[in-house]
Amino acid sequence: MEIEKQEIEKRMAHFETICRKRGIKMTQQRVLIYREVACSGDHPDAEKIFQRVRERLPTVSLDTVYRTLWLLNDLGLIKTLGLGRERSRFEANLSGHHHFVCDQCGIIRDFYSTELDNFTLPDAVVDSQGKIKTTHFEVHGVCPNCVAEKTPQNSSYQ
Repeated sequence: MEIEKQEIEKRMAHFETICRKRGIKMTQQRVLIYREVACSGDHPDAEKIFQRVRERLPTVSLDTVYRTLWLLNDLGLIKTLGLGRERSRFEANLSGHHHFVCDQCGIIRDFYSTELDNFTLPDAVVDSQGKIKTTHFEVHGVCPNCVAEKTPQNSSYQ
């Protein structure tokens, strides 16, 4: 998914504003790492971000990428997807949206749905789980590219 230049500029301006407000230094590494997430529509994991940033900054370390991503998450500049810190995926799209996950190739795509945005959890769920801050839906299936491959693993999805 291609992110529009205007949206990237908006995200970068927000990044700069938050860093200045919170007294966070805008190092070259942090700017490049955030820009990579802000420009990416494929919800990359830390390893993928490291590979991409390293093309422009060969001295960056994987540890720096991890620490920066979790700092950006703590600052509310990015969100994480997934359950574990080891294989979390990252995104800079902070608007309300949901995710489609291809169980075949692992691609994650954003989608928007006012029906899902307006979904109300049953009181029993809210009462038993605690205070709900946000909800989003993650839909699993097989993407059009994988369906088109017509492998035995996904032939039942046609």
